[in-house]
Amino acid sequence: MTEISNECKKVSQYGLIVPIDHKYPEQWKQTLRVRWREVLKLFGLGFRFRSYCSQVSQEGRIPLMDYSNLVNDRQIYGVPIGGIGTGSIGRGFNGEFCRYALIPGIYKYETALANQFIVTVRNTDGKTIYHQVLSPLSRGKYLSSWKWGFNGKNAKYTGLFPRAWTEYDIKELNVKLICRQISPVIPNNYKDSSLPCAAFIWEIINESNVDLDVSITFTFQSGMGGCSSIPGEKWTECFEYKNGVRGVMIHQELKGMPCTYAIASKASTTSDVDISRTLIFDPFGDGSELWELLERTGKLNTSATRLKSSPTLKHVGCAVCSSLRVQANNSREIEFCLAWDTPKVQFHFKLRQYLRYYTKYFNNDKETVVKEISHYTLMNYNSWEHDIYNWQRPVLDDIDLPDWYKSALFNELYYVVDGGTVWLRADETDKFKNSDPRNEYGRFAYLEGHEYRMYNTYDVHFYASFALAQLWPNLQASLQYDIHDAIQIEDSSLRTTFYDGTKSIRKAKGFVPHDIGDPDEEPFKMINAYPIHNICNWKDLNSKFILTSYRDFILTGNQDMLKDFWPSIKEVLEHSLAWDTDQDGLIENSGFPDQTYDTWVMNGPSAYCGSLWLAALCCSLEIAKIFDDTQFIKKYTEILKKGKDAFQDKLWNGSYYNFDCSKSDHRLCIMSDQLCGQLFLQACKLNHKIFPEKQVKSALKTIFENNVLKYRDGNQGAVNGFLPSGRIDTMSLQSEEMWTGVSYALAALMIHEDMVEEGLRTAEGVYRTVWEQIGLAFQTPEALYEKGGYRSVGYMRPLSIWAIHQAFTYKKQISSDVDDTKL
Repeated sequence: MTEISNECKKVSQYGLIVPIDHKYPEQWKQTLRVRWREVLKLFGLGFRFRSYCSQVSQEGRIPLMDYSNLVNDRQIYGVPIGGIGTGSIGRGFNGEFCRYALIPGIYKYETALANQFIVTVRNTDGKTIYHQVLSPLSRGKYLSSWKWGFNGKNAKYTGLFPRAWTEYDIKELNVKLICRQISPVIPNNYKDSSLPCAAFIWEIINESNVDLDVSITFTFQSGMGGCSSIPGEKWTECFEYKNGVRGVMIHQELKGMPCTYAIASKASTTSDVDISRTLIFDPFGDGSELWELLERTGKLNTSATRLKSSPTLKHVGCAVCSSLRVQANNSREIEFCLAWDTPKVQFHFKLRQYLRYYTKYFNNDKETVVKEISHYTLMNYNSWEHDIYNWQRPVLDDIDLPDWYKSALFNELYYVVDGGTVWLRADETDKFKNSDPRNEYGRFAYLEGHEYRMYNTYDVHFYASFALAQLWPNLQASLQYDIHDAIQIEDSSLRTTFYDGTKSIRKAKGFVPHDIGDPDEEPFKMINAYPIHNICNWKDLNSKFILTSYRDFILTGNQDMLKDFWPSIKEVLEHSLAWDTDQDGLIENSGFPDQTYDTWVMNGPSAYCGSLWLAALCCSLEIAKIFDDTQFIKKYTEILKKGKDAFQDKLWNGSYYNFDCSKSDHRLCIMSDQLCGQLFLQACKLNHKIFPEKQVKSALKTIFENNVLKYRDGNQGAVNGFLPSGRIDTMSLQSEEMWTGVSYALAALMIHEDMVEEGLRTAEGVYRTVWEQIGLAFQTPEALYEKGGYRSVGYMRPLSIWAIHQAFTYKKQISSDVDDTKL
C-alpha cells in the first residue's frame, strides 16, 4: 500500500504541462463568421433576437444565448475544483481562482487576487529568509505590500483532471514545493463525487543542509472573483473541528442563496504542525498587516480571541497558516482544503426550492456542514487519490495509446464539473415510481455550453453521453428519465421562432425535448427554452433518444429502464413516421435547419438524419425482441427494410453518402457526420447490421482524405462540410466549421471500423489545436474556423471523446475473446 500510495502522489507524466507563466503560440478570437449570402437569411433572425434580448432584460433576466456579448478566451485556465453539481471554481495554471460558477448557469470570469498561497521560510534562529506569494502576477493596485512576481520559469503546472500539480523551485534555498490539487471526482462514487470541496496538499522538500521552518498560508475572499460587489452582509468565523482541523468560514449570500466558504488545515497531534489564522482582512486594501505579521513571525495572529467578525457589506478576506519544521534533506507535507456550502438552489422564477445532492450526506441547520465537509476532505483525500490513480492507470499505462490522447481523455471531463452543472435531490413532491433511479441518485443537469444556457440539450448530450454512461451510469439514467418524462409534457404557450418569425407551441406531447430548460427560467418545469426553431419538428431528437436508451442498456444491462421507456420509444417512432412522406421507410428533412446543425439546411432524405433514423429503427427492433412485441417487429421490420434500400438508392454515390437529396450541387457535400447512426450501432455492438461495411469504410476514407487531410493539412480535426471540388463547403455558417465534439465522435467511428491511425489523427488535430496552440484548455469550444476564429467556449459536445474510449475498450474485448478461443 505504501508503494502505491507514493506512486499515486507523483506528478503525472501526462496532462496539460506548462510553466506557470506560459504564453500560447496563437491567440484566436471568438466570432460568428456569416457570409454575405447568409446575411439576408439571418437578418430577420437578428432582428427578432434583439427584440428578445430587450424583453428578457426588462424581466430582469439575461439572454440564454447572447451573440452581442461573446466571451473571448483568457488563456489561463487549468483544472477546475469541486465535485459534480456543486457549483465549480476555476483555477488558472499560474494559481488563480477564476471562472466561478456557483450560481446555476451563471459564470463570473473575474480573478480573485486575494485568493493565494504564500510561503514563508525562516531559519532556526527565527530570521525570515524568504517570503513570497506563489504567483507570477506582478504587483497591482490591491495587496500592494505583498511580494508578487514569483519567477514563472521556476515553476511548472501539470493538470490531469480531476487533479493538478504545481511545482515550485526556490533555487536560492534549495527548497522545492509541490502542491497537489485534488477534487473528489471518482467514477461510480456518487457520494464523494457530489462534494463541494478540494484538497491542496503541499509537499515541502528541503534539499539544503540546514533545518528550515516553513509556513504555507492560504488566503481567500468573499464573492465570486474580483471586486464586483455582491448584495448582502458578509462575515467571517473561526472554527475548530475533530482531528485537529481548524479554519475560517466566510458567510454570504449569492443571488439570494446562502453560501459559506471554508478554508482549513489540519494540525497534527504527534508532530509540530501548528495552525494560525487571520479572522478578517480587507482583500482590497494593501494587505500590510497580514503580510508584515507573517514576515515577522512566520505565523498569523495566534493571540486573537475574537472568533467572529461583525457583518459588513464590503468584501472580506481571511487566512489560514500552517507551519512546521523541515529537517535538512527531508520532506514534510502540509494539508489544506477549500469547501463551500451552497445547499439550496432556486432558479429565476422560484417555483421550487431544491437541495443539492451532497446534502443527502451533509445536511443540518446548525451551520456546521462546511466544517464537516472540510474535515471529511482532509481525512479522505488520500483515498480519493488512490481511487483516481487506479481509475486512470489502465489508460495512462497503455503503451499503445499516444500521450496527447491520455491528456485529452481525462481533461475533457472538466465539463462534467464545470458545465454549469446541478445535481439535485429528489423529494416526495416528485412522486417518482419506486424503481426510478432519481429517488436515489437525484436529478442531474448540465448546460449545452457556458454561453448556451440550456440544460441537458439533448441533440448535443447525445454525443457527450458517452462520458456519463461509462463513468456515472446512474447520472446518465437520471438524465434519461427526465427526458423520458418530458416526452409526455405539452406546453401550448405560443412563441415566435427567431429563424423565420412563425408562431409555434413551446412543447408538443409525444416528442423528445430539445432541452429541459433555462436556469434563468425554471428548468424541469419549463421545457424547451431553445427559441430559434420550432424544435417539435426536428428530425434527429426522437432517433437520438432511442439510440441512447439502447446504448445505455448494452452498457449496464438495466432492462427495467428499457421497459419503462418502451412505450415512449414506440410513441416517438410513430410520430417520426409522419416525416416519411413518400413511405419509402426513410424520413425526410423539411427544408429548414431541423436538426443539431441549426443553420445548415437539409432537404428530403439526408445522410445525417437518415443514418440516425435507420439506426434507431434497428435498435428499436432489438428492444422489441427483448419484450416479445411481435406486432411491432412485424411492422417495423418491413419499414426498416424499405428504409435501408432507400438510403442506399437515394444517397450512396459510389464513394460516400450525399449530404441530402436536394436538387442543388450542395447535395454532394461530404459531411463529416454522415454516419453518426453507425457510431451508435457500433456502440450497441450491432456493427454492420444496417450500413454495409464496404460502404462505411469507403465513406470514412473519403471523409479522412477530404475533411481531415485537406483541412489545415490534417492538423485540425474534420471540417463539417467539404466539397468534392476540393474546397470547404461555405454554404452555411456551420458547414465551414470544425465541430470539436463531432470530430471526436468521427474518430471513435473510425477506430470501431479498424481505421485506428486515421481516427487518432483526426482527434489529435482537435486536441493539439485547442489545448496546445490557441490556449482554450479547459474551455473547449463547440467550433473552430479554418483560421483564427472559434465559437462558443466551454461546450458539452467534446465529452464525446469518451466514445473513443469505448471504441478502444470494445477492441480490447474482442482481442481478448480471440485470445481466449486460441487457448
